[in-house]
Amino acid sequence: MHAVRRAVDEDALHAPVPPRVRVERTRPGGSGDYACAVALQLAGPAALPALEVARILRDRVAAEPGVGRVEITGPGFLSFTLAAPAESDRAVLTAVREQGLAYGHGDALRDRILQFHHAREVRAAVTAHAVRRLVLAQGARVRTSCEAEPDPDWARLGVTVDAYGTPPAPLTGIRPVPAGATAAELLERLGPDAARWGLLRAAGHDRAALGPDLLVQGEANPLFRVRYAHARARALTRGAAALGFTAETPARGEDPAAHLAHHPAARPLLDLIADHPAVLLAGARHRAPDRVARQLEAVAHAFFDFHDACPPLPAGDEKPSAAHRSRLALAEAAGTVLAGGLSLLGIRAPEHL
Repeated sequence: MHAVRRAVDEDALHAPVPPRVRVERTRPGGSGDYACAVALQLAGPAALPALEVARILRDRVAAEPGVGRVEITGPGFLSFTLAAPAESDRAVLTAVREQGLAYGHGDALRDRILQFHHAREVRAAVTAHAVRRLVLAQGARVRTSCEAEPDPDWARLGVTVDAYGTPPAPLTGIRPVPAGATAAELLERLGPDAARWGLLRAAGHDRAALGPDLLVQGEANPLFRVRYAHARARALTRGAAALGFTAETPARGEDPAAHLAHHPAARPLLDLIADHPAVLLAGARHRAPDRVARQLEAVAHAFFDFHDACPPLPAGDEKPSAAHRSRLALAEAAGTVLAGGLSLLGIRAPEHL
C-alpha cells in the first residue's frame, strides 16, 4: 500500500489508490515468500500494461523495511522475499535513527477529514485531544469540539478545543467512562503528566485508575517504568560518549544488526520497535490512545530485560566492541520510541529521573 501511494504521489502512476492490497503466500513452486497482484489490479485505471505498473512498483516495494528481493513474475505479479533478520533489523534501527520522534508517523489517513465531539468532561477532553494527535500523525485533518464551553483548567492538561456548542450535524463522539473528578482535582492530586496517563491508560469503556499509585517511583507504576526506561536509554548514550563511542560509528566491516538478530533478549524489543508504526496507526484508526500506552509499557519491559541481559556499556577495563555498539543502537531506538509515544499522548519524557 505504501509503495502504491508513493508511486501515485510521485506522479509515476496515475491511478486511484486501492483501499487495500491483497498479499498472499507464494504457492508451491513459485518465486519468493509472498506474491501480490496489485499491478494487474491497477493496470486498467492507470492505462498501462500490468508489467509496466509492476516495474514502477518494484523498487518502491523493495525500499520497504523488512523486504528483501522483489521480482516480477508472470503477467505482472510482484513476488518478494522477506529480508533476513539482521537485514530487517538494520532497516528498522536506521528508520528510527533517521525519523526520530516521528518514527511510526505516516500518511495512511491523509485523505481523511475528521471531526470529533465530546462532553464537557475531563477524560473525554483528554482522550479527544490524544486521538487528535494520533490521527494528525497519520496525515488526517481533524477538528475537535465540545458540547459546552471548555473548562479553563483543561489547558493545564494540554487540551485544546476548536469549537464548542451543539454541532449542526452529528459528529463522531468520544465518550469514555467519565473520570469522576474535575481537571482541577486531578491536577492538584497528580499533576499533568500522571493525570493524562491515568486518563488515557485504560480503554475508554473501562474506568480510569486515578489513584496515588500514579506518583509512585517504582516498577509497579507503569508510567514511572516507561519514563525511567527512556531516561535510562538517554543515560546510556551519555555514558557511551564519555567512553568515546557511539552507536553510529561501527568499526570497518562491522554490522551492528548482526549482533542482535538472534539474541533471545534482543528479539522481543526489536519486534516491538518494528511493530510500533502499526500500533500508532491502529490507535489512530480505532481512536484508542490506550493501545499506545500499552505498547510503551511493553517496550519499557522489553528494554529492561534486554538491558540486563546485554549491557550496552563495557564494564571495568573492557573495551567498546561491535556488540556494545549494536546494543547501544537498540537501546537508543527504544528510547526514541518511548519519547515519541509519550509525546503523542501529551506526556513529557524527561532525560533524567
